[in-house]
Amino acid sequence: MRTVGVPKEVKQAEGRVALTPDGVREFERLGINVFVEAGAGEGASITDADFVAAGADIVPTAADAWACDMVVKVKEPKAEEFPFLRPDLTLFTYLHLAAYPEVAKALIAAGTTAVAYETVQLKDGALPLLAPMSEIAGRLAPQMGAHFLERHNGGRGVLMGGSPGVRPARVVVLGAGNVGWSAAWIAAGMEAEVVLLDKNLDRLRYVDQIHRGRIVTLASNRGAIERSVADADLVIGAVLVAGGRAPVVVSEDMVKTMKPGSVIVDVAVDQGGCIETTRETTHMQPTYNLHGVVHYAVGNMPGAVPNTSTYALTNATLPYLLDVATLGAKDAAHQKEPIRHGVNVVAGQVTNEPVAAALSVPHVEVSRAFG
Repeated sequence: MRTVGVPKEVKQAEGRVALTPDGVREFERLGINVFVEAGAGEGASITDADFVAAGADIVPTAADAWACDMVVKVKEPKAEEFPFLRPDLTLFTYLHLAAYPEVAKALIAAGTTAVAYETVQLKDGALPLLAPMSEIAGRLAPQMGAHFLERHNGGRGVLMGGSPGVRPARVVVLGAGNVGWSAAWIAAGMEAEVVLLDKNLDRLRYVDQIHRGRIVTLASNRGAIERSVADADLVIGAVLVAGGRAPVVVSEDMVKTMKPGSVIVDVAVDQGGCIETTRETTHMQPTYNLHGVVHYAVGNMPGAVPNTSTYALTNATLPYLLDVATLGAKDAAHQKEPIRHGVNVVAGQVTNEPVAAALSVPHVEVSRAFG
């Protein structure tokens, strides 16, 4: 590929940008020209001048950036961006197609080759491009939960760390992956009482070894979840299925048992949410109250700290972006197994099996889809 485009994100309150100036330099070093839409980095405190100094060309409109051979983004394309999709375009971004079927339909109709950060997968099952944003979202979750537990923000008026002689907040974290472990770690650092649930006993054993009892670990099952949620001041949903829709592990009936003014932070919302009462919110209107419980379900949580998130994202994505740009999507998918997992749509066909299952459409092998 000869050109890479970096459009400005259009999702509400999304300040991240898909490349840092150092990332631009790596492309330029390989003879690949990078075209950045004017103002794309402003939300992340990166100026157009910073990109120009790294070798990028600043273009005035989104259409100019989308006209490149490959477009790199942070979030899934919005409806106003669908007209930019075309058959000879490779799009590399977070897609979360199981949660956003309209995006999937647009990609299929356009014949675009779409590679998703969140399904790039290593042999051991690790998700290297989801990990940095998962860690940031996990670290943000207790911070947001603490904020909305304050009485003037609709919460119970509970301080995370309590006070001498007063019980601290009870924080329940569902899922011990990158999001959940990060959330539990930060909540424990805020001196809350933390319970972490997961089905993977080896993962819980690892947490026990690291935190030496500071975080209580429980094997996840319906009974354990019911009891934990009912006693929680803050519930953090952190359950993930790579590429697929997050399973619902907290029912509406469980939410009804929670104390008035308690808080839910469902980090899994961009995979559909793991709590039945979740519906996606925005940074501008981050919460709603249902059954007396404050729900926070922002679909792009790391967008709250776009400077940190942009650098963390580029650090992780850059090697994979360079592989796709230098080899082309077809050869990169053939030669690099992690990228093969990342390819979600090719020529109107869905090539990732969990995504296809979630969308109830046929699954086509990547090699066959490329032809």
